[in-house]
Amino acid sequence: MEIVPTLNFAGGCREAIHLYEKAFGGKINCLLSYREADDPAYNPLLTEDQKDWIYHAELLLGDIRIIMSDHVDIDFTTCYTNFLTVMYDTKEEVERAYEVLREGSQTIYPIQETPYSTCRVVFVDKFGIRWGIMTEK
Repeated sequence: MEIVPTLNFAGGCREAIHLYEKAFGGKINCLLSYREADDPAYNPLLTEDQKDWIYHAELLLGDIRIIMSDHVDIDFTTCYTNFLTVMYDTKEEVERAYEVLREGSQTIYPIQETPYSTCRVVFVDKFGIRWGIMTEK
């Protein structure tokens, strides 16, 4: 069994996957638009712009695969209860990743030391995804 984190967007998936690839040194494993997928279940629902939205994408962060896609059939709100935590070895790595992602984000906990981390930051990025980026003590 494998648990695969899945992130959903409302048109921002393509931008998000490239930003996450840059921030975390990831590798895009799959990037398939609705137009390319040509799924008869979705084709009638799509506007011309939505045909270029992402039907299915995969981003590899180390050994972890994250599935990502744009959805045309549900409304999105920011979820504060669930989030992804990215662990780094150094404070500099945390700061570098956060610097890439911080534009348009909402900081929940600024970069700081905690009893369990030499450097931690928690924020909601401009796509509405909540992240924790930290080191361990």
